[in-house]
Amino acid sequence: MPAIDKQKIVESVPQKGFFGHPKGLFTLFFTEFWERFSYYGMKAILVFYMYYEVTRGGLGFPEGTALAIVSIYGSLVYMSGIIGGWLADRLLGTSRAVFYGGILIMFGHLVLAVPGNVALFFVSMVLIVLGTGLLKPNVSSVVGEIYSEQDTRRDSGFSIFYMGINLGGFLSPLIVGTVGMKNFHLGFGLAAIGMFLGLVLFVSTKKKNLGLAGTVVANPMSPAEKKKVFTIMGIGIVVAAILVAIAIPAGLLTFSTFIKLIGVLGLLIPTIYFIVMYRSPKTTAVERSRLVAYIPLFIAAIMFWAIQEQGSTILANYADKRTQLDFMGLNISPAWFQSLNPLFIIIFAPIFAWLWMRLGNRQPTIPKKFSLGLLFAGLSFLVILLPAYFGGGALVNPLWLVLSYFIVVVGELCLSPVGLSATTKLAPAAFTAQTMSLWFLSNAAAQAINAQIVKFYTPETEMLYFGVIGGAAIVLSLLLYVLSPKIQSYMKGIK
Repeated sequence: MPAIDKQKIVESVPQKGFFGHPKGLFTLFFTEFWERFSYYGMKAILVFYMYYEVTRGGLGFPEGTALAIVSIYGSLVYMSGIIGGWLADRLLGTSRAVFYGGILIMFGHLVLAVPGNVALFFVSMVLIVLGTGLLKPNVSSVVGEIYSEQDTRRDSGFSIFYMGINLGGFLSPLIVGTVGMKNFHLGFGLAAIGMFLGLVLFVSTKKKNLGLAGTVVANPMSPAEKKKVFTIMGIGIVVAAILVAIAIPAGLLTFSTFIKLIGVLGLLIPTIYFIVMYRSPKTTAVERSRLVAYIPLFIAAIMFWAIQEQGSTILANYADKRTQLDFMGLNISPAWFQSLNPLFIIIFAPIFAWLWMRLGNRQPTIPKKFSLGLLFAGLSFLVILLPAYFGGGALVNPLWLVLSYFIVVVGELCLSPVGLSATTKLAPAAFTAQTMSLWFLSNAAAQAINAQIVKFYTPETEMLYFGVIGGAAIVLSLLLYVLSPKIQSYMKGIK
């Protein structure tokens, strides 16, 4: 997208109106709030729905299978952002991609709300995967469009936006989790209602608040390109369907091989993306240098999300099986622990937003913020192994889980909103939305890796499990800190 177009978009957006930020931040804040309400509400009860017995309203999957499926599902949700980013950059524009994504997500949750069988469950997963791929990266890209590149409010704005994400994430496990642990399908129905409210708000306020933001197709296809691309896509879908139809009866495509395939794709797809963008004639020399700087940040993000995302798999199972749920006169639902991460972000995101604004040019560089994020992520896993060391196999005081979630949130606030902001700064102009999709691929890669490793977690191996992963994160954190001046030099003026 040419610089003049970016400036015209910024000028079309009312620049004051939401806590000193552009008015469009209101629309994007609450659209993402309701989308995250639906997503995290569903996810808070998903693993329990999968491994609880049929007599308790669940699907009766083995626990290990349920944990792996949730990781694979999470990986595919973020991997599908490739499709969403490409469609936004080449065909739809980010605003329409957000709208169509919300429609698919809503229908996905409605399918889950209907009592059915395993087949319906997987249909709903496909709808939510595709819908989130359209909505998630593109709504964040629109946030980047409402600020000029040199606007000092940018990091602060992303932190506020991130607080909106987590406000939805905080309320949904308490509401959807409480209802859903009594009746899973009613809980999924509440998630569908949340996405519907988000769509209504987006459609009713976007014209007034967002101006031209989200309406420009960054790298539109010519009619000849459209014909070629759609032909290739059609052939690809037919070939894939034939291969699946042959592989499943032949025993070549099993759940185990599918997990391994997603693990390979989780690392292969972002690698291909980096190569394509770097070699594109539409990428300038300065943009190539910035892409090189982005690679170690991307690797660090994979390590961070590999730990953070286990809050809804390993730590959810830990809450259900290893934690004292009758505590201080309360009967705690295991789904409620999913509210801890967003609760701490709601409390501390404004503090971090204020801190970056207060420090101005004296704040840590982007690579150093990432190294801090990794450090705290590693510490969060080292903390959770302590009760096993001191208490053996006894049920664990829930405050240990609270502490672990708190520590990883400190790391998340150093890395995640900063990563969103850095992505919009470092993205090549012709690949704006797709680079945001690439950022979310760090989460896809992390969860693809998690699907391979969750099988090693048992109550007997939990100390080794938490210790090895936490220790690896701390080592990578120190390495990134040492290399941060060199990485910063490749950013070519981006701070």
